[in-house]
Parts: sequence; structure tokens; C-alpha cells
Amino acid sequence: MKIAIIGAGNIGGAIARGLGSGSIINPSDIYCSDRSQEILDRISRVNGDIRTTADNTVAVRDADIVIVAVKPWFVESVISEIKPFLSYGKQIFVSIAAGVGFARLCEYLKKDGDGIPAIFRIIPNTAIEAKESVNIISAYNATPEQTTMIKNVFDGLGLTVIVEERLMNAGMALASCGIAYAFRYIRAAVEGAVELGLTPELAKKIEMQTLRGAVALLEMNNSHPEAEIDRVTTPGGITIRGLNAMEEAGFTIAVIKGLKASALKDG
Repeated sequence: MKIAIIGAGNIGGAIARGLGSGSIINPSDIYCSDRSQEILDRISRVNGDIRTTADNTVAVRDADIVIVAVKPWFVESVISEIKPFLSYGKQIFVSIAAGVGFARLCEYLKKDGDGIPAIFRIIPNTAIEAKESVNIISAYNATPEQTTMIKNVFDGLGLTVIVEERLMNAGMALASCGIAYAFRYIRAAVEGAVELGLTPELAKKIEMQTLRGAVALLEMNNSHPEAEIDRVTTPGGITIRGLNAMEEAGFTIAVIKGLKASALKDG
């Protein structure tokens, strides 16, 4: 299976490196294109078997899956460039661009005599390079077999969730933007711990393991977060005092507002 990735920047490059270090796709069957030679060189330094080119049209020829991982405002021009070289009956088209819905993608991809290819929208997060991403996927004009194929490819890069298109932006806010919110929480926790006397490195180490433990408990017990909170809070104890102080400062409402502010509307 040959995969072409158009745009090898933060997300496109992370997808290439994640796929290249996995067992599903042979690295020599991954073709990355980008207008920046520096970015392509970075890909090659990590995995020399991944093929790179500055020519988008070279990358997409004979590809089974074409992944366009460019900024939303470049999607139309990139599709216009590669469209004459796409074979809709044989290729699956994947867009990583946030906010560019199926309606616009169909308009960009339309060409005489060929109809519309199978189209997938996928919103991953930057943990895809570590194969720990959340990949929010929606399909259009795709067969069940094509959907299974795409899911299998991205299952090797983390958790894959298939949703209706109307839920893509909610998933993006929670997972793609949400990873930054998780980093911000860790940073804030570390800063607080430093004020209490710990070194930054020790504080980060402790907080990272604390979060791993929290996730492990939720997975092991299949429980609601509030149930686990109840297990660690005691009447009059220090944990509930800390939680109440955070709520007084607007912790929960700040998280909800942040998610809602990140939820784009497709154009």
C-alpha cells in the first residue's frame, strides 16, 4: 500500500514518522512532499526509507491513499495542482485540514467524468508521532471496506474514533486542541510545585506519572472521573480544599469555555 502525504510540517511530518516506525506500512511506501527542503531533510534524517519530493504530483502518482496535510487555506490550491493526477476509482482521499468540510472538498475535487472519490476527514493530534494520538475520522462516499482500511492504518497511530461529520469539530476541540490544554495543565501544576519547593524536573516527572495513574484507574475501573475523585477526597481533608480552591478560581468553567472556543464551524 502506497501512501502519499502532501505537506510534511507538524502534523503531516508526525503522521509520516509515526507510520514509518510502525508495522502496518513499509516506510519505502510512504511518499512525502513539501515545498520546504529543510522539512523534507528532517523527515529523511529520522527515517531514510521514507521517500521525499518537492513535487506534489510525483508523490500522488500510483498512491492508494492521498493525505493532504496542509493549512486549510492551502487545500484548494493543492487539490487543484494534484487533481489531474488523481485516479478516483483507485485512490482514497484524506484531508487533515480543520474546518474544511465535505461540501467544500467535493467542490474542490470535482472533475469531469470522474465523479467524487472516497473522502475521509481526519483530525489527529501531535501525539501521532508517538503512536498515541486520538484520530477523529469521518467518511464520505466510502465503502465499509475503505473505512475499515483507513481505520486500520490510523489504529496503528493511537485511538481511532469514527463519527458523523457534525461531530468532527467537537472531537477536534477535545483531542487535537485538547492536547495543548493538557500540556498547559502540566505546566501550571509544575509551576505550583516549584513554588512549594520541588525542582521543575522532579515536579514534571511526578505530575506526568500522576496523570498516567489517573488514566490507568479510569481504564481499569471503567469509572466516571467523579467516582475516582470521591475515593481520594476525605471530609475536611486537603484534597477537597484544593479542589474547591480551583473551582473558586473557575477551573471547570475555564475548561468548558476553552473547548467551546476551539470548536470551529466548517466552511
